[in-house]
Amino acid sequence: MRRRELLRTGAGIGAVGLAGVAGCAGGSDAPAFEEGFEGDIGEWLFDAAIGPEVDIDEFDWEVSFSEAEASSGDRSLRIWNQGDYDDGVTWATHPIPVESGSSYEIEVSGRFWSESESFNTIRHALMRLGPEPPEAEEDFPQPGLNTTELGETPYGGLRDALWLADGWREYAFEWTTPELSTDTLHLAVGTAVIWEADATHYVDDLAVTVETR
Repeated sequence: MRRRELLRTGAGIGAVGLAGVAGCAGGSDAPAFEEGFEGDIGEWLFDAAIGPEVDIDEFDWEVSFSEAEASSGDRSLRIWNQGDYDDGVTWATHPIPVESGSSYEIEVSGRFWSESESFNTIRHALMRLGPEPPEAEEDFPQPGLNTTELGETPYGGLRDALWLADGWREYAFEWTTPELSTDTLHLAVGTAVIWEADATHYVDDLAVTVETR
């Protein structure tokens, strides 16, 4: 099996499980979804994409659960991708249940780990929540965009620079949804190649809070 097939079935390097705590939206202050990557892989799926000038099979990437770094607990999500092509995105996706026929105010937060602070933008952090899972880089926000201040949008998310701090740094966005015709949203977190260098990042402490508008 190719690396993509191995990782998507949870058999990739270090892929040793995760658990999410998910529930339908309501009036509680408790997050509808929290993830610390301490359990089984469950419903997480891993994927990658790169521009049309490069065959996806030539783009090396890995996603797994790892004990190498953790913001809390013992493990986190490890994302590695090569930088040879100065292009490419790698991400993990998890479903979030909601009630269809309603619109929501949603807050999403997570922590990303970078090896050090750097003046060079080596990778971008990607976060996205929407009715459909992403399939290409164009499905994520443009560089520097955060949907927090945009009002109602088709999906929520952000794309921001990594390597802004040594170690863990929090990233967050808000999304004002239209009336949803689906009972499942898809949360995606990942990294986008900016600099021609291989790089590893970790993601931990994801939380999604959902309130009915």
